[in-house]
Amino acid sequence: MCKNERAAMNGVKTALLLGVLSALLLIGGQAVGGRQGLYMGLGLAFLMNFVGYFFSDKIALSMYSAKPVSETENAAVYRRIGPLVRNLTMQMGLPMPRLWIIPEPSPNAFATGRNPKHASVAVTAGLLELMDDRELEGVLGHELGHVKHRDILISSVAATIAAAITMLARMAFFFGGRRDNEDHGGGALGGLFMLILAPVAAMLIQMAISRTREYSADAAAARYTGGPQGLASALQKLEHYSRRLPMDASPATAHMFIIQPFSGQSLMRLFSTHPSTEQRIARLMQAA
Repeated sequence: MCKNERAAMNGVKTALLLGVLSALLLIGGQAVGGRQGLYMGLGLAFLMNFVGYFFSDKIALSMYSAKPVSETENAAVYRRIGPLVRNLTMQMGLPMPRLWIIPEPSPNAFATGRNPKHASVAVTAGLLELMDDRELEGVLGHELGHVKHRDILISSVAATIAAAITMLARMAFFFGGRRDNEDHGGGALGGLFMLILAPVAAMLIQMAISRTREYSADAAAARYTGGPQGLASALQKLEHYSRRLPMDASPATAHMFIIQPFSGQSLMRLFSTHPSTEQRIARLMQAA
């Protein structure tokens, strides 16, 4: 399959998955509130897609108190990561993204932005302390792989819609759905559907989007950094130290990070948006 065909296939899969998520909003809205609930779900789906497209990057960076990195702002950090990012973007044919530092001791990184021209790459202070240059290049290559494959927008919109479905489920729990029979499908069964089934379905779809894209970003990092060793070593360190220094990350943004932030919530680990680190390293080394 050629590059253009693969990109088109990914676009179709993404559109279908986002369509299913949006449909869950509509069905859930009708189940909770009948015809008015359907309109509410439609409006919420449009609003969340709009917000996810234009503002997901600003929300994520603000949420983690990210500070800009440039030749004049946090210049010491720029001297460390700027040349690595510039070299990788030249190889990948990407514009230079905006760079950010997160004042967080837990090692991690993420990329955000709706397209390569509006991309940002953020790293934590803990990541810079932990990684040598080869490992850091692997991490940055992974994040730029997401930028190149346009994964960021898709995952952000999926997470935003999934969050909207969860919010609608909570509304169903508190209000119990429509009690009258003006429209079909309302009442307690609709509330039960939204409370239990819809959020789980939304989470599973979001996971399906996120996990496959992690593998492709890993492969991009191995390709453009000259081999998988740097990223594989970085992933091993990230797995170990993120457990020792858990990050207080929102579940709504956990999919963005290079490795699942460990917050100590065992239930959330069961619904991880990332493949296991062992599987990722095994795939990297097998490809090598």
